Formats: sequence, C-alpha cells, structure tokens
Amino acid sequence: MTTKLLMGNEAFAWAALMAGVNVVAGYPGTPSSELVETVARLHAQGIARDVHVEWSTNEKAALEVAAGASYCGARALFTCKQVGLNVASDALMSLNYVGIGGGLVLFVADDPGPISSQTEQDTRRFAAFAKVPVLDPATPEEGFAMMQQAFELSERYHTPVIVRPTTRICHASTFFDLPEFTQARPLPPEGFQKDPKWVIFPKRSFEAHGEVNRRLPRIAWDYAFQPEYARFNVIEEGDSQPSDLSPRVGVVTGGVSTQYAREALALLRQWAAEAGIALPPLRHLAVGTPHPFPVEAAAKFAEGLQDVIVFEELDSVLEEELLKLAGQRHMPLRVSGKLTGEAPDRGENSTEVLAQRLARFLDRTSPKPLELSQLVENRLADSATDPYAGPLPVRPPVLCAGCPHRGSFFAIKQALGKTPAVFCGDIGCYTLGNAKPLDAVDTCLCMGAGITMAQGFATVQPGAKNIAFVGDSTFFASALTGIANAVYNGHDITVAVLDNATTAMTGSQPHPGTGLTLMGEQRKPLVIEEVLKALGVGCITFANPHNLDEATTAAREAIEFNGPSAIIFRAPCIQLKKPDEPVVINGSTCTGCKKCIASIGCPAIGFDPTAAGPRSGARGQAFIDTSLCDGCGLCVQVCPFDAIEGPVPAPYGIPRICELGVTVADSILHSDEPTGSFPPVSLDGETPAEAEEGIDD
Repeated sequence: MTTKLLMGNEAFAWAALMAGVNVVAGYPGTPSSELVETVARLHAQGIARDVHVEWSTNEKAALEVAAGASYCGARALFTCKQVGLNVASDALMSLNYVGIGGGLVLFVADDPGPISSQTEQDTRRFAAFAKVPVLDPATPEEGFAMMQQAFELSERYHTPVIVRPTTRICHASTFFDLPEFTQARPLPPEGFQKDPKWVIFPKRSFEAHGEVNRRLPRIAWDYAFQPEYARFNVIEEGDSQPSDLSPRVGVVTGGVSTQYAREALALLRQWAAEAGIALPPLRHLAVGTPHPFPVEAAAKFAEGLQDVIVFEELDSVLEEELLKLAGQRHMPLRVSGKLTGEAPDRGENSTEVLAQRLARFLDRTSPKPLELSQLVENRLADSATDPYAGPLPVRPPVLCAGCPHRGSFFAIKQALGKTPAVFCGDIGCYTLGNAKPLDAVDTCLCMGAGITMAQGFATVQPGAKNIAFVGDSTFFASALTGIANAVYNGHDITVAVLDNATTAMTGSQPHPGTGLTLMGEQRKPLVIEEVLKALGVGCITFANPHNLDEATTAAREAIEFNGPSAIIFRAPCIQLKKPDEPVVINGSTCTGCKKCIASIGCPAIGFDPTAAGPRSGARGQAFIDTSLCDGCGLCVQVCPFDAIEGPVPAPYGIPRICELGVTVADSILHSDEPTGSFPPVSLDGETPAEAEEGIDD
C-alpha cells in the first residue's frame, strides 16, 4: 500500500475501484466531476484494470447504462450532481421496484450555497421519495468507507444505494493508503439471466412496492445494530462533563456539519474553561445513514435528554425524523433546528456559525445563566482579522476574454436591431450572457429548457422573435427532444448552437460532438448540423462568431426564416487553443467613446480616465490588458474609429443548408428509388454527385 494525498472525489473513485466496480458512467457537474475523471485517468495508467468508464450524453442515459450492467451481475457506479438526479429520476423511480443484480451505487453530490448550481435541493429528500437508502459522509475518510460498503448494502437488499457527499467533502483533501492497482470484480459467467422480474408491469410494481416498504425497516435496523453500518452513526459523550451528572441536552448532526459541530464544541469547551464557566453535560449523535433513519440508534441517543438541537445542510431531514421519534415514543424531547429558526435554513454551515448557535442553545436550555453567547461573540470578534476599509473592486462574473460566445450574443443582437425578442438561455458558461452590456439571456431554467420555453413564448407572443441559446454539450444532453417538438408543431424559433468543442463549464470534458471517449478511443464525432437536418430544421446557417459580419449575416437569415431555424456559431473555447497576439489600441485615434467597452464587455478592455490623445482630449482612453487579451479581434470590428489594431478573423464561408432546398426526409419521401439508395444530400454545398464522389473522405 502507498499513502497518497487525495481530493474527496478522487478518494470516492479509489473506493469504488477497490470495491471491484466494473462500470462507471456519469455526466459532468460540479461538485461531482472529478470522480469519473479519476477513474478514467487510473484506467489510462493501467492502475484501474478491466473497468469501463464513460461520460454519457446525460444523467438518464448514464443511470440506464449502469442499470443494464447491474442486471448482468456487474458492480456499477453512477455519478452526477444533485440537479442531475432530476434527469435520472425517471429511471431511478422504476429501478427501485425492479431491483438490481450487481451492486448499483448512485454518487450524487449536493451543492449547498449553492456554489455552482441552480438549486439547493437535498438528495436525502430524493432518497426518501424514491425509497432508496442514502449514506451521508462527514469526512472524505468516512465517504471512502461508505462507498465500499454501499455496494455490499445494494447487493444485500437488491436496491440502488445513494452516496450523498456535499461540496466540502468532495473537494477536501486528506491521505489514504492505496493499493498498487485495482481489479474489477469477475463477472458472473452466466451473464444476464432472463426473468419476468426485469419487466415492470403494474401487477409486478404493486408486489415490488410492498417489498420495498418491508426492506426499509430492515435496513434501518442494520444501520443501528450491524457493525459495518452502525459505525456510521456515532454517539459521543462530552469529554469534559462532570462525572456525577447525566446529559440533559444533545446535538444531532449529519454530513459535513458533524465536523463543524465537533470543532465548535471543542472551541466552546476551551473558551468556557478559560472563562471559568462550567458547560453542562452534552451528548452528540452523528448520523451518517439518514434514510432509512436509524430509529433505534436515535432512541438510544435520546434517552434521558430534554432538549436537542439539529445541525444539517439543506433540509430539515434529521430534525423531522427526531420529531417523529419523539411523538411515536412519547418522549419528553424538545427538538430545535431549522424548523424553529435555531439553525440556518439554507446554505453551508461553518464552525463559527455553529459555535454561535450552540452557545445560544446552551444559554436557553441551561438551568442557570451561562452567558456563553456573549463569550463566543467576543472570542470570534477577537480572532477576526481587521476588515479592509478601502473600496472593493466590482468583479461581476463575465465570459472570459476571447470567449466565442461573446461574439455570438453580440451578433444576434446586431441582427435583431430593434425587433422585439426574447432570449432563452441554458445551463453553461453562456448563462453569463445575461450580464450587461450583452444583456442577451432573459430566462434560464434547466438543461435544454431554453429551446422548449422559446416555443411557449412563440405561441403566446407571435409578434416577437424567440432565440434559444444552447451549448454543444447540452445540445446532445438535452436539446434534441425540444428541437423535435419545434419541428413537429411548427414553432417559429431560432436555436443558436454555441459550439466551442467542449463541456467548458464543468472542466472541459468531451462529449458526443468531440468523438473522444474516456476509454481513450476516438469515435466519429456526431455532427450537430446533421442532427438538426435529420430532425427537420428548415434553415441552418453557420458562422465564425469572431467574424462580426459573417456572424451577423448568419444570425439575420436564420432569425428571418419562418419556422424552426438554427445558427451554429463554431469556434473553440479559449482553453483549447493558444492565444493569438493581443490587439493594440492606437492612442492617436482613440476618441474615448467607450463603445468597445459598452458593446461587448470584454474583461481585457479597460478605461483610463487620465489618458489623453489628439482625438480623446480629456475624456480618457480605452486600454488593453495584454495579460488577458486572447487576440480574438472582436473589438477591432466593434470600434467605429478603427482605433483598435489587430487581425480580423476570417469568415468560415460555409454555405447555408437551407440554400439546398431539399432535406434528407424529402429525399426519402419523394424518391422513386428504394429507401437507402436516395441521392446523398450534401451539407457543405456540393452537388449530390460531388458529395457521392467524396463520401469516403
């Protein structure tokens, strides 16, 4: 064994591999992404042997891949973030009824804050809704143990099992003892065994629902009494309590809040001792298996207690379970937490916040005055660093300098002019198009929703143009159904596909449009325009978003088309290319008009109010931050006085597909020849004969 420093997500990956996982499938989403990437890296290095790993097109596809592998007896791991489970829920809700073969674990990372998500939804709630067990680690080390045990639990009860870390657990780092290599578990030689149980019919569902309801109490019992699971539910007695007193108050925690509470209690004990204050005896329950709730472990913890406060991130899951327990067993137990306003109702917890809340709780429940609250406030104030008294720079989130999406947004607004329009956004870097001066994203709901929401706007407000922006990764993940709906129902929308050849927002992962797989294979990429044409989109235009004239012309033609249309703005993410030479502002011709700043909002362009020139006078002048400038040339084209010098990117000059006047579907439906031998339709302006000659190329 070798000791290595690992990020939490890396440790989860190692734990799954050490458990013999055969198949790992997921969709990237912070804070979960590094798990799949770690498996892929270890596989490429020959350390993770005989494991299949993939980025699937979306979370639903990933869970169904994992389910199929499980049916064959393989151990399978699915990964996503909390909103990704929404996408996979269709499969999950039925999968729990059907059951599994080999162990099937769902690694679902929650994002309190939220730091990089649309929601703060709590996967523990989803687990209860789906009636599947969930494990909630307090540390990366505990998560490492839980991940391995989750496969055993899954196979013992033939159920999917969720492991639910939060952001701080995923991204914290600590040391682990690791083997030289891992080996996937040998697959059962018989493979998939056909059985009516794998087919979900109403009668079977009714029977399975009863089985699910009966196994949950058995799992809860295991959580309380089976050592391999009971170790995740720890009762801790305070180490500084007077020996002749029994605790009357308690603290219950879950997930990373357990660590915050331990640190907060240690601080309270230290500060109270220094101030000569005797803390009351206190008992602590750390819950690592929130669903099904370990009732017996909680009942043992609650014996003799009068007051309990609960700290957990996101929802009041543990608090409600304790209230239920107190009611069912007629315990004289007062439960405080989120529902009573004594614990934060959203966001992340912290050691400092829990120290303050604990002090107030102990002041309130103590039979004699303690004045802990004031002590804690004073100590925290003493330990705080002096706040900076000067002005803080305004740093709103913006698209990177040189980002091709900036040109795409600007070109569409130029093409529209004063035409009323609604801009429907989507999930990705390009959501930042909502910021001024671009101001080009009016809605953002969830992945793929921009395309179908635009159709709702078009139905109710036919006088306005409706533009839906979608990235190339999201196009394959969630856009196809919406586009098919637009074509089928004839909605007048324009889909702007922002193709930057990667999944940029979550760490530049590949997707079907790149053709690169995590197994190291280069497949033939799926071509966005071919998919659009196959779905029946009547007009498809192309543009280099860094070339303003081409981009504006392409946008105008697609927007003016009556019916579903698309613009493909194609240029690589700046993380995939070397920057070009930065542009230069000519001080002798700059007028200080600020149009370069007010039009595109590039962070590489600043303004110096003290600069002067023959045309700017005392107005000041723009300047280029050469450490940020990518040399994309968009600002060169925006400046009305030719004061910004640099090359203008060449147009792509790709012909519009709608110029051809024929679709693949038309060829099939109206050809007299047998299906499969209709004349090929070119996507690059060639005649059918030319296309046929070059078909191998």
